[in-house]
Amino acid sequence: MITVFYDGKCGLCSKEIGHYMKISPPSTFIWRDVANEPRHLKKINVSQSNALKRLHVTDKEGKLYIGIDAFIAIWRKLPRWHLLAVLCALPGIRFILGKLYDRFADWKFARSAHCKVAL
Repeated sequence: MITVFYDGKCGLCSKEIGHYMKISPPSTFIWRDVANEPRHLKKINVSQSNALKRLHVTDKEGKLYIGIDAFIAIWRKLPRWHLLAVLCALPGIRFILGKLYDRFADWKFARSAHCKVAL
């Protein structure tokens, strides 16, 4: 199973994760809202602040994926999203998407009041 550590207090994040929850095959994901339940982060040794700033995912072997790589790991397991994962994982595309995601995540983190509390 893949464990997804997401920001449950972010409206956009919750909406996207909610969509993934609806379309995901049973027994594929474990969903962890780190804004409301940060205790789950001890297992992966990630601070709540870092987890709120970037999406984090662990696969069944315990490998940690962060940011765009976390999205790709999720998309690979979703019906009809596998092609998007393959496309986004291409080196040039992954690099550009990674930079765009990082800029957006930094912007969102700086403007979210609940993220400042986690610092």
